[in-house]
Amino acid sequence: MAIGPAPDIAILAKAPVPGFAKTRLIRALGPDGAAELQRRLVARAVATACAAGLGQVTLWAAPDDAHASFQALAATHQIVLKRQPDGDLGARMLAAMQDGPVLVIGTDCPALTPLHLQACAETLHDGIDAVIIPAEDGGYALIGTRCPTPALFADVMWSTATVMAETRRRLARLGLSWREPARLWDVDVPEDLARLHADGFDDLLPPS
Repeated sequence: MAIGPAPDIAILAKAPVPGFAKTRLIRALGPDGAAELQRRLVARAVATACAAGLGQVTLWAAPDDAHASFQALAATHQIVLKRQPDGDLGARMLAAMQDGPVLVIGTDCPALTPLHLQACAETLHDGIDAVIIPAEDGGYALIGTRCPTPALFADVMWSTATVMAETRRRLARLGLSWREPARLWDVDVPEDLARLHADGFDDLLPPS
């Protein structure tokens, strides 16, 4: 039986500032190139979220929402801008999920599509407690819950290959149901740039 409204979508995004965004790609792209890639990734994530046609889309910005590219996205897509709170990634994701149901995504997964978001929304709508799209690096590209669940986010070793496995253990320990409707990949390190080209995302690559 379907339960509740369509979930909102929260996008956690770093501002595309040279030296601040996509730092692991600076050695391949330089600080300006890495920042430009981040700008394009954020724009794609916002467009994808809006195209899904679900609930309110909110861009949770770091360090704040003042960057011109964030302001332009808000004006173009009528999304909400909020500043990410202090704390680790878990605390920031949990803050974005306080008005559940919410799907939380980052900006590192260009392969994420509106159909993925719609499938995840339907999973929550059908009464499943949580939905996750694992990433190939051991983390996840999306997590959604029907209500805030602090135990999923406290004291996790973020940005490691064990994040998804630990999340599964916690879901099981809490007795929560979950689904993993897809498995995708992130753009984090220089080797991922070749995959952007191979998978047809050349429009995301900054000029060389």
